[in-house]
Amino acid sequence: MQPYNRSPDLSVYAIIALDMKQLRVALAHDFFVDYGERVVETLHEMFPNAPVYTSFVHKKALGLHWDRFKNWDIRESWAAKIPFITKLYSPLRVLAANFFSSFDLTDFDIVISSTNMYMAKAIRTRKPTIHLCYCHTPPRSLYGYSTMMSWKKNPIIRVAGELINHYMRIVDAETSKNPDIFIANSKEVQKRIQKFYRRDSVVIYPPIEIPSVLTSTKRDYFLYVGRLAASKHVELVIQACNEANKELKVVGQGGNLEYLKTLGGSTIHFEGGVSDERLHQLYSEAKCVIYPAEDEDFGMIAVEAMAHGTPVIVHRSGGFLESVMENETGVFFDEFTTHSLVQAMTSVESIVWDPKTLYTHAKKFSKERFKEQMLQLIQQSAVLK
Repeated sequence: MQPYNRSPDLSVYAIIALDMKQLRVALAHDFFVDYGERVVETLHEMFPNAPVYTSFVHKKALGLHWDRFKNWDIRESWAAKIPFITKLYSPLRVLAANFFSSFDLTDFDIVISSTNMYMAKAIRTRKPTIHLCYCHTPPRSLYGYSTMMSWKKNPIIRVAGELINHYMRIVDAETSKNPDIFIANSKEVQKRIQKFYRRDSVVIYPPIEIPSVLTSTKRDYFLYVGRLAASKHVELVIQACNEANKELKVVGQGGNLEYLKTLGGSTIHFEGGVSDERLHQLYSEAKCVIYPAEDEDFGMIAVEAMAHGTPVIVHRSGGFLESVMENETGVFFDEFTTHSLVQAMTSVESIVWDPKTLYTHAKKFSKERFKEQMLQLIQQSAVLK
């Protein structure tokens, strides 16, 4: 099968009588460490009997979210046998491609990999197996985008890290040849795939869980949801709310938690990891969700907020430019400064938001739409095989 170089003909869905239940499907996912991956969950809903190939699983780090996956057929690579892999997985990314290339997936009709930094796209297949790669982004650390890694702060480690990254870019370029079809999670990522891999791709936005009924009873607090990583600029949100004396609830886990707690004043509350029920409640009651990630690939958190009738504050960059309508579903800020973010918070409080408009906009990115478009693409790929 030749690399996929055109958008799918969606009429194929109606004219191809392909029994999806007869397909032998396998999934591949970078790793199971911290929760935040809705795509692989939705793919597993579509193909509940599909085995999931991954580098390793860190059950302790997943915490209460491990219950989501404990009954899956998860097959770990030889990385799981490496001592302290759960602590060393970042530096051991130099071996990531080897973790996945060691799997034998020749018995499957379709392999769908979900990947960003750990190269699940390195899965090898042979005709007639078709490999679809859902790419959240080419590895951010390799191509100059902000990440949660702090190794650049040490000048000695930085030199070694840059050499490793040079090698990793070579490996990444080579593994980008493996998929038959690339799927980008946004037009922003589609541009990156073309720039760094010289590959065309199909855009299918990630699946957003849309409440069946909109309930939006607002309380007087701002909300942050997401990983507590440097690239998310959580410290900026805390500082802005401290300065403006606004209540902020912080949902998420990560290595920066203890440091962030030292910044929080009396109006800052850390929720940690929460259940879906609690998250829905927080989304619905927040006056606004602040998610100031830089060069975000798509920005699922922002759309999840809109699905609960809640506006967002986001940085004017990346995938947010596709998912947020200025002054209709959210407000942009331009500089990573406390002043710029406080101004955006003031703007949010001055606008009368229509929860129904936010909810309707979020429906464009629903889980049902994701499943339909994925099935259409899979059906078309069967024709191209």
